[in-house]
Amino acid sequence: MHSVTLKSAIPYHYYYYHVPSSSSSLNPRRLTQPHLIFPPIHHPPALTCLSISASSASLNGSSSSLHSPTLAVKHIDVATLGNLCVDIVLNVPQLPPPDADRRKAYMDRLSASPPDKKYWEAGGNCNVTIAAARLGLHCTAIGHVGDEMYGQFLLDVLRDEGIDMVGMNEDNEAEASSASSYETLLCWVLVDQLQRHGFCSRADFSKEPAFSWLSKLSVQVKTAIKQSKILFCNGYGFDELSPAVIASAVEYAVEVGTTIFFDPGPRGKSLSAGTHEEQGTLNLLLRMSDVLLLTSDEAESLTGIKNPILAGQELLKQGVQTKWVIVKMGPKGSILITKSGISCAPAFKVKVMDTVGCGDSFVAAIAYGFIHGMPMVNTLAIANAVGAATAMGCGAGRNVATLDKVIELVKASDLNEDDKFWNEVFDENLGVQEITALSKLAINGSDGRLNCVPLQKVVSELLPKLKSAELERKVPC
Repeated sequence: MHSVTLKSAIPYHYYYYHVPSSSSSLNPRRLTQPHLIFPPIHHPPALTCLSISASSASLNGSSSSLHSPTLAVKHIDVATLGNLCVDIVLNVPQLPPPDADRRKAYMDRLSASPPDKKYWEAGGNCNVTIAAARLGLHCTAIGHVGDEMYGQFLLDVLRDEGIDMVGMNEDNEAEASSASSYETLLCWVLVDQLQRHGFCSRADFSKEPAFSWLSKLSVQVKTAIKQSKILFCNGYGFDELSPAVIASAVEYAVEVGTTIFFDPGPRGKSLSAGTHEEQGTLNLLLRMSDVLLLTSDEAESLTGIKNPILAGQELLKQGVQTKWVIVKMGPKGSILITKSGISCAPAFKVKVMDTVGCGDSFVAAIAYGFIHGMPMVNTLAIANAVGAATAMGCGAGRNVATLDKVIELVKASDLNEDDKFWNEVFDENLGVQEITALSKLAINGSDGRLNCVPLQKVVSELLPKLKSAELERKVPC
C-alpha cells in the first residue's frame, strides 16, 4: 500500500469502518427510535400487474422454481447497475474525525498528486462482477466511466476478467455540468494502523449524484437489462445515479422478467431518511426485488426488529416480488428466509486479513447458486466460502476470491459452528414450518422443525460444480 504521512490530521468523511478479527462476534445495534421505511406507496398499475408470481421452493429443493419463465433465454448471467469506481488504497496514520471542509481539503490534497498505479484497484460493483466471473458466470457492468486514465484502468480490468461493459451516456449532455462530473468516480480507501477502513469520494460533498446529468436509460442499457438473468443494484448506486434513473431500471427489469437482487448496504439507513425521491426509490427496490441481501444491522435499521430472522420475515412480508431475504451475519454465517422456511449456514473459519469486498463476493456466489438452481443451504455454503476466501486477501477488485481458494476452503470444511448463537436466534416464535441448518457433525435428518444437513453432503455436491467451473474458466485464477 501507498503510505501518506500527515503533519496534522485533516478530517475526512468515512461511511464505515471495521476492525478485521477472526474472533469478532455479532453485536446487533438496538434502535431506541427505529425509523421504519415502509410508508404506504402506490405502484403504477403496469408495474403491479407485472409482478411475477412463483411458488415457494422447498428448503431442500432447488431455487429453480423462483425464476421467471424468461430466464432461460437470457444469455447474460449478472448485470450490475452503476457504482463503478476506482479505489485508491492508502495507509494513513489515523482516521480523522468527520468535518466537511477539512476532509474536502484533505481529499483535494490527495487528488492533486495521484499515487502510483500499483495502488489503484477496481472498486464498487466491479467486486461483484469479478467474483461472479471467477465462478464462471457471464457478467456485464452497466455504468459510467470517464475518458481518462482511471476510466481506461477500469475498462482494462473488466476486460482482463472477461466482463463486458455497457456505458451509461446521453447524447444531449447538460451544458451546465462541469467537466469533473463526467470523470470516473474515485474512492479513497484509507487504512489506519489498526486496519480500520475509511472511504471518501467527491460524491460525499455534493447533494446531487455524481452523474446527475444522466436522466434516462439508453437503448443499450435497456438491452443489457433485458438480456440479463439478474440485475444487481446496491445502495451506493444512489451516489452516482438519480433515484429516477434507478427506478426506471428497476421498473424495466420487472417488465422484461429480469430477476432483481438488491443490497442496500450502509446507505440504506440514510436513504430511508433521505429525500422524498430517495425514499420512494428505496421502497420500490425493497418491494420489487426478488432477492434482498442485508447485514443483521441493516435489516434492523430498516425494520426496527433486532432478531435477524424476524426482520427478514418482515421485509419478505412487505415485498411484492420478494422471494428470498438473505441476512449476512459476518463471522457467524448467513441466513436465507423464504415464506415457507429458513435455511442457515455457519461461516468458514479463516484468518481474516481484510473485510473489504467480502459482502460483494458473497452476493456473487448467491447469484451463482440462484442461477444454477442449487439447494438453498448449498447456496449459502458456497456464498460463505467465497466471502471468506476474499477476507483472506488484502483489498477488493482483483483481490477478491479466486476459484482455487474457494475450492480449498470447501475441501477443508472447517466451520465456525456456534450452537449458543444459533439457539438464541431461533429462540423466538418464528412461525415457519421448517429450519434447515448446515452442520459439520450432523447426521442427515430432522429433529422436530430442525432439519440438519451434513456438511460433507453439501461439499460432495459443491466440489464437482466448482471444479467444472474451474475447467471452463477462460481468465486465469
